[in-house]
Amino acid sequence: MQDESLIQLPPALAEPARQANGRYLLGIDGGATKTLAAVLDLEQPDLHIAHGGPSNEDAIGTHTAVQTLLATADEALQRASIAREQLAAAVVAVAGTDTAAIAQGVARARDGWLVVNDVVAAWATATGAAPGIGVISGTGSNVFGLGPTGRAWRAGGWGHVLGDEASGYWLGAHSISAALRDRDRSGPPTELRDAAVAFFGVASIEELAALVYSKPMHKAEIAAFGSETARLAQDGDAVAAELFARGAAVLGGQVATVIRETGLGTAGGEEDGERTRAFPIGLIGSAFRAGDVFLRPLSDAILPLAPGASISVVKMPPAGGSLLLAARACGRSDALPAQALAEMLDRALAAVR
Repeated sequence: MQDESLIQLPPALAEPARQANGRYLLGIDGGATKTLAAVLDLEQPDLHIAHGGPSNEDAIGTHTAVQTLLATADEALQRASIAREQLAAAVVAVAGTDTAAIAQGVARARDGWLVVNDVVAAWATATGAAPGIGVISGTGSNVFGLGPTGRAWRAGGWGHVLGDEASGYWLGAHSISAALRDRDRSGPPTELRDAAVAFFGVASIEELAALVYSKPMHKAEIAAFGSETARLAQDGDAVAAELFARGAAVLGGQVATVIRETGLGTAGGEEDGERTRAFPIGLIGSAFRAGDVFLRPLSDAILPLAPGASISVVKMPPAGGSLLLAARACGRSDALPAQALAEMLDRALAAVR
């Protein structure tokens, strides 16, 4: 059986049509913990942003997610002092295992707005919407890439119950499990045990185990503990470091799948033989703040398969990817240099902190 890609680019992104007078773009990044909407004026240039709550339907349901996305978008439009009809293009990038229900809800309220999985926006941020791969490891994880012939492929992204390997949630949950194994002596001793007790404000690690089930704890709460895992791994805790190595191996395998399925790995053709193709792999998300304890084993898993790949942590906020896709959708990519957009977003976000 020939499987199709789990994600296909919408026609407006696969074959964009230029709008000569397109001026205003809307980009939205909707995640498990927050939503950010940005309106960009290509002529000024000027940027207006608005913040909202979570909009991952896996966490809060489709209806609430759609309402959050639309309300955050309307606030950004209000701050830009423009009407929805003035938008040349709007792209909504949302986290979750399936965006179809979100897309239907948005389409009923906002004609012509494009809805994509957040990993597509991550890919655009990482590559400028060119052949290459975007890798997300934040609260959740996902991998998406586009090959030289336009073939797209996604690996991972199955949510925190069935997947999200190497994500903040995965690291947080496995760290708590490691702390519990330390407590019952079925696993090696680790500083994760004391760190978890202090981080969650409980009297003991067994009390934390009860809290996880009885509360129950949201995935964002558990994912937040991943920052402590990173700190301890950097300080030399062997168990914490092993978690990053294990996660990197799985995430690296997903990247390898995308390389193979999209044809990014080799240039091909008789005249090129097996010459390795150069392409970018951009890493996006809070988990990559761990630094070398995560980046080194991930690079070690990827580079033997694609020595020509350029792996880097992407600094641009995720909403930038949605804006780059919006520019692509209306044929105005040439008006939006990625570096200039990243600087504008940084200034705008700093102004509201």
